[in-house]
Order: sequence, then structure tokens, then C-alpha cells
Amino acid sequence: MDARLVRSGKSPWRLAAVAVSLALWTQFGMAAEDVPGKTVDELLAYAREHNPDLRVRRLDAQAQHERVESASALPDPKFQVELMDFTNAMTPGKSASLLPGEVGTTRYRVIQGFPFPGKRGLRGEVAEALAGQADTSHDTARLDLEGKIKTAYARYFQAVGQSRILNETLQLVGALEHLVVQRYSVGLVPQQDAVRAQSESTSLKVDLVESERRRRDAAAKLNALLPRDADAPLAEPVRLATIPPSPTLVQVFARAKEISPDLSRERLGVDAAEKGKDLTYLNRYPDFGVALTNNRPRSEMIGPQTWDLMLEVNIPLQQSSRRAQEREAGYRLDAARERVAAAEARLNGRLGETLAGLNASVDKARLLRDTLLPQARATLDAAQAGYESGRVNFNTLIEAERQILRARLALLDAEVDANIRQAELEQLVGAPL
Repeated sequence: MDARLVRSGKSPWRLAAVAVSLALWTQFGMAAEDVPGKTVDELLAYAREHNPDLRVRRLDAQAQHERVESASALPDPKFQVELMDFTNAMTPGKSASLLPGEVGTTRYRVIQGFPFPGKRGLRGEVAEALAGQADTSHDTARLDLEGKIKTAYARYFQAVGQSRILNETLQLVGALEHLVVQRYSVGLVPQQDAVRAQSESTSLKVDLVESERRRRDAAAKLNALLPRDADAPLAEPVRLATIPPSPTLVQVFARAKEISPDLSRERLGVDAAEKGKDLTYLNRYPDFGVALTNNRPRSEMIGPQTWDLMLEVNIPLQQSSRRAQEREAGYRLDAARERVAAAEARLNGRLGETLAGLNASVDKARLLRDTLLPQARATLDAAQAGYESGRVNFNTLIEAERQILRARLALLDAEVDANIRQAELEQLVGAPL
């Protein structure tokens, strides 16, 4: 052991323990900073990076885009080898053979098919529309996930806020209970006031246990969306998202018609159906094939090498089948257009319902915050002063305390409901407002 450490009275074991404690404290502090949950933006960023459902949709969209090139590409050419007179009947003394060059004539042929002009382009356009639908499906899944996270975060904030309000109310009731006990000890109030104060405190503790259960449940649901383990720690939420001034239904619907992924998907379905119909009508016309053949006799004594050029055309003979396909394509186009109209009507109704709920929640929160809660606090102050002077009974004091509790919880519920309605509205529109 170092003599200097002995003289200073500091054992190296004590120094090691201090160093370990500092390391653990630093590690704990860093881990606490990494825990998400303070704001909804942190949770959204985490989910966009780690949620497997979004990765699946993204990969599906990328796979669909890779089909565009293949849909408009030429078909692969064909190569043929034809053995003429492989029995060598025309060559005395030769037995049958399956080897090129050992038969009467060997033909090497390359065949390339060509669709009727315009078909390749239409096939590529149909594939592009379907790829666009895959992109909108990814956007829809992302918006749905973000809406669920915003709702779960609001519920988590609500549960934490309820616990905080109940704890603060419990402290208030504790102070009232202390006042009652003092006045009871000198005979100024009856015993039932002290019992009533204790009963109110116990009731609040029961409500606090239930609020803690709701907090754990909300945290588990929020972790499941990120995704994380259900019991993974979450930071205490700091604030709800700010509610911007409410737009009109006409403004919201106009913007939703421009950027809503649901409507975009249906419109792309119309594009795909239109291109599919045009492609079906082009099937009335034939496709082509061009073949180039090299004829090689077994020996130049039989004859020289020759080249053949062949043109192939398929015959669109089954006209009744094609007419049925054209009628089918027409019906599919009509159905796609009707789906757009139905989606717009459905979206307009949901926007109106959500916007009405948002405005009602905002108005309710404003009345509770600016009117009812100040009145309840003034009532409690007056009741407490009256109880101390003996002009007001304890029931009036407890009722004033309960009125503040109900007002604070109602205000929290209204703010959370407005936040959830705002998240639903943004999900329907397709972007933040």
C-alpha cells in the first residue's frame, strides 16, 4: 500500500468504491437521458426508425417500384437448335445422331417477340400507378402509427397528470386534516369533522392507486407502438402538443383532397384502371415476332451455309373473349371512379365529426381554465376562511375541495381530448395543420 495513502487516511479500496459510484451515477444519468417519452416528437422519431410495420411497408413499396422496368421491357429472346434429318436417312452409311454438325443440316435460330406499339408503355404506366399505390399505403401506415402514438402519448400524459393532481389534492386534504385535528383538540369542531377528513384522504389514496394502474397501462400501450418491451421505462411527459387555431371544414377538406394518402391511393387506382382499359383495347391488335435462322449443312459438299429471316404474327381470333375483357376493364374503371367519390364523401364526414369534437373540447377547456377553476379556487379560499372563523361547516369545505379536484381533472380531460382530436384530424388530412 502506498505510504502517502496511509498517511492521508484514504484507503485505495475507498477510492475504488468512490470511482465505481461515480461511474454508476454517470451511467445512470446518461441512461435516464436516453429514455424517450418527454415529448411526442421523441416517440415519433423513435417509431419511424424502429417500427417493423413501417419497414415492411417501405420494402413492399420499393419492391413494387422495381416492377416498373420489367413491366415495360421486351420479352426475352428465344434460342432454338433444330436438327434436320438427324437419322441421316439422306446420307448413306451414317447412323442417327443428336450432335449438331453430325446431321443433315443444323439450324440455329434466334426469335425476338415485339408487342404491338403502345403496349409496353401502357404496361409500364400501369406498374407505375400500382407502385404509387404502394407508396400511399406506406404513408397511410405511417400516419396511422403516428396517430396511435399521439393518442397513446396523450393518454399517458393524462394518467400522469391525474396522479399529480391527486397527489397535490392529497397534500391539500392533509393540510385540512391537520387544521381539523387542531380545532378538534381544543373542542372547536366535532369529532366527525376529523373522521370525515381522514375518510376523504383515504378515498383520494384509493383514486391514486387506480390512476397509477392507468399510468402503467398507458405506458405499456405506448411502448407496444414504438416497439419496446411493455415494462420499458418511459420519461415523464412534459407537455401536450400545441393546438393551432381551428380551420374551417372547407379549408381542411380542400387540403385533405390534395395530400390525403387515402384519396391519392384511390386516384392512382383510377389511373391504373384507365391504363388497363387502354391496354385491353390494344389487345385487339397482334403482337409480332422476328426470327433469324442460320442453316449449317453437315459439310460444304452438301451445300453452303444459308440465312433465313422469319416474321411471326399472332392472330387475335377470339374476339368474344376480348370483348368480355374490354367490358370488364370498363366496369373496373367505373368502380375505381366511384371509390374516389365514396372516399371523398367518407373523408368529408369524418373531418366534420372530428373538427366538431375538436372545437367542443377546446371551448370546454377554455371555460374550465378561465372561468370554473378560478371560481372553484375562490370558493375554497372563502370556505377555508369561513371554517377557521366558525361560520362554515366542514362539509362545505370538503365540497369546495372536491369542486377544485373535479375542475382540474375535467380540464385535463378536455385538453387531452382536444389533443387526440387534433391527432385524428392530422391523420385524416395527411399532414400536420
